[in-house]
Amino acid sequence: MKEQKSTSIMNVFALIKKHNIKMIDFKFIDFPFQWQHFSIPVDQFDESSFENGFGFDASSIRGWKSINESDMIIIPDPETAFIDPFIQVPTLSMICDVYDPITHQQYERCPRSIAQKAINYLKYTGIADKAYFGPEAEFFIFNNVRFDSTINLAFYEIDSQEGIWDRGKKFPNSGYIPRVKEGYFPVPPIDSFNDLRNEMVQTLISCGIEVEAQHHEVATGGQGEIDLKFAELVKCADQLMMFKYIVKNTARKNGYTATFMPKPLFGDNGSGMHVHQSLWKGGKPLFAGKEYAGLSELALYYIGGLLKHAPALCAFTNPTTNSYKRLVPGFEAPVNLAYSQRNRSAAIRIPMYSNNPKTKRIEYRCPDPSCNPYLAFSAMMMAGLDGIINKIDPGEPLDKDIYDLPPEELKNVPQTPGSLGEALKALREDYEFLLRGNVFTEDVILTWINYKENRELKDMALRPHPYEFALYYDV
Repeated sequence: MKEQKSTSIMNVFALIKKHNIKMIDFKFIDFPFQWQHFSIPVDQFDESSFENGFGFDASSIRGWKSINESDMIIIPDPETAFIDPFIQVPTLSMICDVYDPITHQQYERCPRSIAQKAINYLKYTGIADKAYFGPEAEFFIFNNVRFDSTINLAFYEIDSQEGIWDRGKKFPNSGYIPRVKEGYFPVPPIDSFNDLRNEMVQTLISCGIEVEAQHHEVATGGQGEIDLKFAELVKCADQLMMFKYIVKNTARKNGYTATFMPKPLFGDNGSGMHVHQSLWKGGKPLFAGKEYAGLSELALYYIGGLLKHAPALCAFTNPTTNSYKRLVPGFEAPVNLAYSQRNRSAAIRIPMYSNNPKTKRIEYRCPDPSCNPYLAFSAMMMAGLDGIINKIDPGEPLDKDIYDLPPEELKNVPQTPGSLGEALKALREDYEFLLRGNVFTEDVILTWINYKENRELKDMALRPHPYEFALYYDV
């Protein structure tokens, strides 16, 4: 391990020399979901930086330290180094871990450290030594967005060259605009963002991220998807943060704006993030077997854990009030907690594209891209491990179209929470499985719940909604 780290450090300095780097940029993730950063001149950086790190004030980071204990240290991970394509001065960026300067231990509220502990716990159990994740994060590309909320005003307005709502208004207007729920796979000129997504793909590849495909998604208004190749849990979370950074900055560079908000448009599909996952040990896949859909018994237990803990998981996988504008019964989003081969109306799908055991995986379809990937991936894996440890039976698969089920059958299918408040309540009542191996601590879980309740739920509850004026102004 030390030899690998030493090689990675040597590679960092080789990159600095090769690209005539002037600045070093340090990126780390706050508690909710967003990258933070600061930069130093390259002459302030040497090999000791990977041991001593750099100090910063953590009291201004959301969900972290109070002002009387604000000093923290970041230590860059040399394996995450990439040439930043969006900073004018030649800059090398690295993702960092956060440490307490007093204890010299990783900070327990640092989401990346939680993901690292999750993998260490996985190895400790002896069940597996690798967890592979592959997220499909959807997003929207808009031409312009305006929004505000004050004491006497609340509004948002979206403008898109692909917005069906503007088809009869703009001039000039080509008329080539995806209809509502008909945006899946049309060629240009209806798909007017193909070139922009291609630029995003090429930038991702130049930063070392392997891309499998890109395409337009179902919604009008410029919804897209770029599929990344699966990777080990921590690396996958790192790459998802880089992915969002590259998508948003590429859009901005070209005069657009991109959002991973789950439900920015009323009446059309929202953005989900289906997450493919599998466990491996000794280079062998553990999810392939002779059970249902070619799964192993272990994989079925993993599914059982996901389904049992799904309501609590939503607090991490669908962590915004806006998430539950997408997770609505009767529409395409998978609110029904069931599993099935091929059936995309189930919360868990077993892809059947190939008989190769190495491709056998499960796809958890509830999450959305507003989540913090380090927390969400770790929580999902811990739920799956709980299913394996306790041999949780997932029940019978549901191979019918759930949306066509008669009411008497549908009432027996459990559903995801209907709001962020319900999800947080479920987490408050069901988090013991997350505490194993000290992966999540009680402090982390309660801080997450309190942050969400006090900074988001209460603030939303106090504000009049614009649609309430349409409903009630004339009472």
